[in-house]
Amino acid sequence: MVISKNEIRIRYDEVDKMGYVYHGNYAKYYHISRTELLRKIGISDKVLENHNILLPVIEMNIKYKKPIFYDDIVTIKTSLHKIPTAKMIFHHEVHNHNNEVVNQADSVVAFVDINTRKPMVAPQFIVDKIKSYIRKIKPIK
Repeated sequence: MVISKNEIRIRYDEVDKMGYVYHGNYAKYYHISRTELLRKIGISDKVLENHNILLPVIEMNIKYKKPIFYDDIVTIKTSLHKIPTAKMIFHHEVHNHNNEVVNQADSVVAFVDINTRKPMVAPQFIVDKIKSYIRKIKPIK
């Protein structure tokens, strides 16, 4: 399993008239956290572009448990539990300053060829980078 944690301070423009973080902003937070998780293992957006790979979101399921507000600092924990095949499934949790889970989601991205715009199998170099990262954090005994 690969895990990434990112802190975000909620900005004024991210809340609605009720003072809650607007529900659509969570997708942005998950995008940031997915991107940082992949960057952590050596797969930046630039690397993907250089290999003609797109990662569009094809599914997202979100559960809103508690609101978060302007100026709150939240931690987004994103994890990747399985080695990808044609898609990657990420689990996200947003924690407030009391470490309570206030929001959670699963997002699914597909591997797509940038030229044909057709789905593709996860490139071997990506699978290798993920496996290598997992071995580094969890040495084989």
